[in-house]
Amino acid sequence: MSTPRSKDDIAAAIARDIAAEHPDGAYVNLGIGQPTLVADHLPAGSGVVLHTENGMLNMGPAAHGDEVDPDLINAGKVPVTELPGAAYFHHADSFAMMRGGHLDVCVLGAFQVSAAGDLANWHTGAPDAIPAVGGAMDLAIGAKRVWVMMTLFDKQGAPKLVPRCTYPLTGLGCIDRVYTDLGTFELAAGRVRALELHGATADELAERLAPLRVDG
Repeated sequence: MSTPRSKDDIAAAIARDIAAEHPDGAYVNLGIGQPTLVADHLPAGSGVVLHTENGMLNMGPAAHGDEVDPDLINAGKVPVTELPGAAYFHHADSFAMMRGGHLDVCVLGAFQVSAAGDLANWHTGAPDAIPAVGGAMDLAIGAKRVWVMMTLFDKQGAPKLVPRCTYPLTGLGCIDRVYTDLGTFELAAGRVRALELHGATADELAERLAPLRVDG
């Protein structure tokens, strides 16, 4: 019997899958939370330029030990490193980059993603939940491609990839691809296609995701 993976192991595995897909030379924003882990798995010399909405281009991996500079953080307030050629700018300029279509890819977390590519990632609607939209709406409509990093099911076992979102929406029809612990899915023309599965068979997922239809 295989050893159950921890939450950190699952997040790292998804981050590695996403890092392997970034085209060389792409300008990429990593959303707050688990998406920032992608920075730690990009190969050296990939040419990918990471953007953080608090005002930095060419951000490097997370900083550790003597590398930590309290003035050098990403949008999630995590200490990071800088790569050669790093640049800093005003928050307003950063949002102009986001809204102006200058980012090739953005990676965001999500509570739900619909088959139509709708994104819900800022509020669950629960009375005790704290809404936190941040720059997600700007990124969802501003980046040329928007990918989601999430587990396929929530803590209660309910699907997060759904026919229609029931949580407040962040953006409509904005998601191109969803990376999860059980597979990678492409969204196009209202259809969901499994690009890769791991940890579950197509039949098992079809049963757990129903009534959502996933094409092979």
